[in-house]
Amino acid sequence: MDKTNFHIDRRHFIKGATAAMALSSLGAYGMDLTPNGRALKVGLIGTGWYGKSDLFRLMQVANVSVLGLCDVDARQLSAAAKLVAQRQPKHTPPKQYTDYRKMLAEQRLDIVLIGTPDHWHAMQAIDAIKSGAHIYLQKPISVDVLEGEALMAVAKKYGKTVQVGMQRRSTPHLIEAKQKIVDTGMLGNIAHVEMWCYYHMRDTKNRPTAPVPDYFDYDMWTGPAPLRSFDGIPHRRWRSFMEYGNGIVGDMCIHMLDAVRWMLGLGWPKRISSTGGIYVQKDAKANTTDTQNAIFEFDELDCVWQHRSWGTPDDPEYPWAFKIYGDKGTLTGSVFKYEFVPVKKGKILTGKVRYEREEYPEDLSEADIELHTAPATRNHMLDFLSAIDQNSDPVADLREGHISTASCILANMALALKRPLSYDAINKVIVNDPEATKLLQRAYREGWQHPSKELF
Repeated sequence: MDKTNFHIDRRHFIKGATAAMALSSLGAYGMDLTPNGRALKVGLIGTGWYGKSDLFRLMQVANVSVLGLCDVDARQLSAAAKLVAQRQPKHTPPKQYTDYRKMLAEQRLDIVLIGTPDHWHAMQAIDAIKSGAHIYLQKPISVDVLEGEALMAVAKKYGKTVQVGMQRRSTPHLIEAKQKIVDTGMLGNIAHVEMWCYYHMRDTKNRPTAPVPDYFDYDMWTGPAPLRSFDGIPHRRWRSFMEYGNGIVGDMCIHMLDAVRWMLGLGWPKRISSTGGIYVQKDAKANTTDTQNAIFEFDELDCVWQHRSWGTPDDPEYPWAFKIYGDKGTLTGSVFKYEFVPVKKGKILTGKVRYEREEYPEDLSEADIELHTAPATRNHMLDFLSAIDQNSDPVADLREGHISTASCILANMALALKRPLSYDAINKVIVNDPEATKLLQRAYREGWQHPSKELF
């Protein structure tokens, strides 16, 4: 889609409690975002939990026509198509695909949303960009570092906008905390950050092998990843296996590290180290760590991560959060709230999530929706659309997504190698470490080609 023909109808204004904040940052962008007066042509790859959630948030803030859905699970795909049709004008059903490449070839899509497991993100985003679409890509952008580098190269070559699903940057109460506390210097000299997750989100079962059901294409689901013995439909459970993602660090640390980087204006860490392993949940098939610490070193600032998928959280009020320490005060933030406590006697500042139940009543009947993140995702979609319209960078552009993604991948590499690593993003090597440099690109399954070819 030609950006010069991309037009926003400003007669209709966004709804909800976040409207004032969204309008102040985006301008008076409305519900209808149309190139040459037509609805945006949209496709979704991956119709599971978060894929549908992202698509529904986009449908709430822009005039779109969902032309195609793709999934390797025929049952999930059919159910998603019915839900989408209910929300479409005239209840028009989208066409269903089991191979995303066929959808990209048949439909000339303006926007493609990608909500597949992590091991597919880079390859599908590259193919979608080459098809002519702008991309809303769930984090992480890749499962190895050179995948991310290749994706950045392709997006630059084709001039397409990519918004990464790191919506803490569009979370109203965290925007408020950044503007009121961080940007005004209330923290003083910032010299330490702690980040953590204590959710029990790791698969703890040792599941037996099973026959693959006829409605599920397991070979295509696996794609370029190693082919594990099938032990049941892997929806959501795939996060517990390093074959498909980057563990809890790549799933949960990335959000908090990215939020801190955004708040503090941080780029690449100078050095990354990590320790941990499977210390408690030893009977499970899962091969991701159940306990891990990582240190991301910046100039005169360490950002320290910890997760445990067992036990109790250190602070039940903040089971997944970050804490920024300054010499004048401390800021704690999560997806639900923030709190600033000054060092000297003074007022404690707080803020909390803003729900939009009345403005978007359809949210209340949506299965598995995270009501607390829906406003953030709507804002993130508006920012994405504004970036396309203005030919500017979205708040979570591909470079920011790559830094946060690669930093978490490097933490896992440092754990595996048992030594700190420093990444040279210019030369795409680990400094003074040829062994680690080889791990920046992992082997693809036979029949699939790694996108690192895009770099040469």
